[in-house]
Amino acid sequence: MARKKAASKQTRSKTTVKKNARKSSKRVKARRSPAPRPAALKLDETPAARKRRATRILKALRAAHPDADCALHHRNAYELLVATILSAQCTDERVNQITPELFRRYPDAQALAHAKQETLETQIRSTGFFRNKARNLIGMAQAVCERFDGRIPDNMDDLLQLPGVARKTANCVLGTWYRKNVGLVVDTHVGRLAQRLGLLATARNDKDAVRIEQDLMKLFPTESWTWLSHALILHGRQVCTARKPRCDECPLARDCPSAGAFD
Repeated sequence: MARKKAASKQTRSKTTVKKNARKSSKRVKARRSPAPRPAALKLDETPAARKRRATRILKALRAAHPDADCALHHRNAYELLVATILSAQCTDERVNQITPELFRRYPDAQALAHAKQETLETQIRSTGFFRNKARNLIGMAQAVCERFDGRIPDNMDDLLQLPGVARKTANCVLGTWYRKNVGLVVDTHVGRLAQRLGLLATARNDKDAVRIEQDLMKLFPTESWTWLSHALILHGRQVCTARKPRCDECPLARDCPSAGAFD
């Protein structure tokens, strides 16, 4: 009888341990799983009506932010490319704090190509993801020196060959420095505003950068793309903020289906 009780107690103990392990595993998964993004706002309007609304939005943005420009400090294409790579998952303000000293030490691609990984990591640590960024910056500089004679490429195909450069970064360099409107810079602000303004036709949510860019390119004139990106970013920082948008002060409210929804 004593053996049976001991065996039963041991079985219950094992069962309890397994249950606790499953609960713990579920809690860990719950913490690791990001919250799903809200689906893109789709309005009951024709493409023509959406385009007319986009035209009014563009006009209102031009009036509100006539001097909108890239917030990253730079004096040439090389500095803009470096700063844009550093800005991934980091604020422009933080990047601007470290780039003066960085550009003093590495004034061009040739100098950066010879940087030591560990030293560069220390210099850019505050921007986050510093190991990957340091690796990409050195790889980018080496590729620019080896393939493009030390000059930052002025076309999309060549830029996309460089380590650390995806379409958003390439659009920023091409539009801001070379004045080539190849596409729009879609960052977190542009995605959020495009979603709230109901300008997305094919994008799944505010993080679907490729489709967001395509949707916006169909609505706005080519010559406005680069300026529009910077204007939306500025508007997202100053007015249409992530948590508490100031809809009562927003010049786009008349054409924004989300206006007042955050009160």
